[in-house]
Amino acid sequence: METQELHRGRLIDHLQLVVRDLAASKAFYTAILPPLGVPLGGEGKDYFWFDELFVSSADSDAAVGKLTGRHHLAFQARDRAAVEAFHKTALAHGGTDNGAPGERPYHPGYYAAFVLDPDGNNIEAVFHGEAKRSAPSVKVTF
Repeated sequence: METQELHRGRLIDHLQLVVRDLAASKAFYTAILPPLGVPLGGEGKDYFWFDELFVSSADSDAAVGKLTGRHHLAFQARDRAAVEAFHKTALAHGGTDNGAPGERPYHPGYYAAFVLDPDGNNIEAVFHGEAKRSAPSVKVTF
């Protein structure tokens, strides 16, 4: 099936990963997300977050004492260079290669890289190719 149209926006409000080793996960995500333009949002003794990604230890009140299973998360990248920087940085900070940067067959221009984080989650950075956006991001103000 050929993709005719893609919609990007606030489809997901937030994701939570409950991890075995919070320090290892924090070191990993603190290294890989800034090359994609995503800064650390905040942290506490048993959690941290980046925008819509919330990561906590099993003893966090939000975790109910259970680890999450293996997930696939994909972060948008602004260009191919950001995908490559993400992959290189992830490997240098505890990630395991799960697909080097390159074109994928999902649709023309789909350029991505995949790594496994310290808990085995499949983390992707993807650049969908040159496109015109109506805005660089959605801004929600409460």
